[in-house]
Amino acid sequence: MKILQNSNEPIYKQIATQFREQILSGQMKPESFLPSIRELAQELKISVITTMKAYEILAEEGLVTAVQGKGYFVNPQNLELVREQHLRLIEKDLQNAINSAKVAGISSEELKEMLEALLQADE
Repeated sequence: MKILQNSNEPIYKQIATQFREQILSGQMKPESFLPSIRELAQELKISVITTMKAYEILAEEGLVTAVQGKGYFVNPQNLELVREQHLRLIEKDLQNAINSAKVAGISSEELKEMLEALLQADE
């Protein structure tokens, strides 16, 4: 797990985002346990409260469940829900790209061409 101290995004959101990506991509399998809150806090040299906030976000999203005395484990994912979550993440990333393009004075047509080139390069 990589935490950027100088990021505008709070550390707990960075943690939640990285776990979310691992869960939705299938890197973290259903029923597997996340590191304990204390263990992750020590590893990242952050407070337990920060780690707990990240885990609570994931629990609110239904991605993980807390088990008394055992910690947090990954919930089995509904494939349609996973698809919807991916679509939301893609929309957010595309909106960020549109906003960056506007700031840089890049036209919609140039942006579309960039996206098409990236899609072709990925094939």
